[in-house]
Amino acid sequence: EWAAELEALAAELERIAGWRGRLAEGPAGLLDVLRGREKLQQRAEKALVYAYLAEAVETTNQAATARVGRGMGVFGQLLGALAFVEPEVLTIGRERLAEWAAAEPRLRVYDHYFDDLFRRQAHVRSPEVEEVVGLAADAFQGPSATYGKLTDSDFQFRPAVDSQGRELPVTQGSIDDLLGSPDREARRTAWENYHDKYLEYRNTLATNLSGSIKQNVLAMRVRRYPSTLEMALFRDNIPADVFHNLIDTFQRHRHVWQRYFDVRRRALGVDTLRTYDIWAPLTPEIVPVPYEQAVEWIAASLAPLGEAYAATVRRGCFEERWVDVYPNQGKSAGAFSSGCQGMHPFIVMSYTDDAQSMGTLAHELGHSMHSWLSWENQPKVYSDYSLFAAEVASNFHQAMLRAYLLEQDISRELKIAVIDEAMANFHRYFLIMPTLAMFELEMHRRVERGEGLTAGAMNDALADLFAATYGDAAAVDRPRDGVRWATFGHLYADYYVFQYATGISGANALARRVLGGGPDAAEDYLGFLKAGGSRYPLDALKSAGVDLTTPAPVETAFGVLSDLIERLDGLVN
Repeated sequence: EWAAELEALAAELERIAGWRGRLAEGPAGLLDVLRGREKLQQRAEKALVYAYLAEAVETTNQAATARVGRGMGVFGQLLGALAFVEPEVLTIGRERLAEWAAAEPRLRVYDHYFDDLFRRQAHVRSPEVEEVVGLAADAFQGPSATYGKLTDSDFQFRPAVDSQGRELPVTQGSIDDLLGSPDREARRTAWENYHDKYLEYRNTLATNLSGSIKQNVLAMRVRRYPSTLEMALFRDNIPADVFHNLIDTFQRHRHVWQRYFDVRRRALGVDTLRTYDIWAPLTPEIVPVPYEQAVEWIAASLAPLGEAYAATVRRGCFEERWVDVYPNQGKSAGAFSSGCQGMHPFIVMSYTDDAQSMGTLAHELGHSMHSWLSWENQPKVYSDYSLFAAEVASNFHQAMLRAYLLEQDISRELKIAVIDEAMANFHRYFLIMPTLAMFELEMHRRVERGEGLTAGAMNDALADLFAATYGDAAAVDRPRDGVRWATFGHLYADYYVFQYATGISGANALARRVLGGGPDAAEDYLGFLKAGGSRYPLDALKSAGVDLTTPAPVETAFGVLSDLIERLDGLVN
């Protein structure tokens, strides 16, 4: 059935060719083409979701990999064939479109889309150029796809060795658990053997990421933007000050992280805190949190958003099989939520019955509920929300979960585990991601200036950034900390990583507002989720109660972080 659908989609290319020139004929022709495009996009997205999910749960499945390649090929052809639409809409003119919308009310739903299109007009090129850009979409997936195959499928890591001399397999699916082991020798050898594989391939990986950055710089020049940062932010109408506010506020608060490292060092009883100690458990035994219990706690923590919201979470996890739950050999690293309008969301993760996995599940369910409410409440043209908005919803779930659990009558060990999960979340989103954002900006600027990128220069740049944050509170492993850029496929989605940090900032500010019990706080937040892409993300977030154009939400998040550190210090020292 999937293959037949791909054939049917490929056959639509001829019909699309017949749409050229029709948009300016009148409102009826414009509406037909816009709706026809949306139907084709939804069919193609559904086919791609199927292919990507099948590959994600078993990356060594060659048939699934072939389907991804074939699906992307057809999708790229469709994008190329449809590339004439926006240039033709622009030739109609905004005033004439307003007259047509008055004559054909069904066009009014596209008002925000048209406004955004004319905002972007200076960067939309001729139909011929747009066709080439659309056709290049598949080819431009090369560096990202190569990175995924190399690191998920081809890399074979030397096993870790614990203090008893036992070998422990190191894989993309097991590395997080190993770094969270109570056995320091297991952590050390897992950290070293994992990153040593990336160091072994550092030149290949540097060339690959450099190729991705060069593609981004090419797109910047084709689209006539002054910089890659401004190009990336322009898509969602985000001023560059949002990026720089985050970085400046992070740099002013590095002392908060150094305070945390001191608390952790004393709790672990080590003379020097190493990077591989950052995820070590702070209790003698890992507190078990089965999947079923995690779902119940997550749903209970979301009660302030209403029974319907919590019931959807339970139904998705227990009845509708939204989640591919447990680890398996060949499963892609990390966790993600996926899907498209016309289906329910899907989550791929590796649940390991602990508080960390519970936090990850809550996070991905935040993405899924954002998608679910957006798909249920918006037409196709606005069914997808921006990456900038995405990380707010996911981190909001985690903030609500930990606030709920820390108020319950649970054991000291579980409280420590909950705070430890929170610190791991903040560490990833509020230390690693701003650090990678600074690294990413510098690498893009070097390519924009015509400079070459080498593995050595990239490693040195990132090691220096980590050293600035660690200060004297922790020791930097320069070779392995320096190559950590190679362990994050996120860098192939240009300027995505900083949005994790703005996301956790907005999430904690909104969670505090909802938990405060304001009369409209929950409804305002649900309105943000339901808005999808019908509003610019900064505007939607302002309506929900947070303004990310100012440093205030980032300052608030550092306040939450400081409170957690103080609470943790009281529990473990």
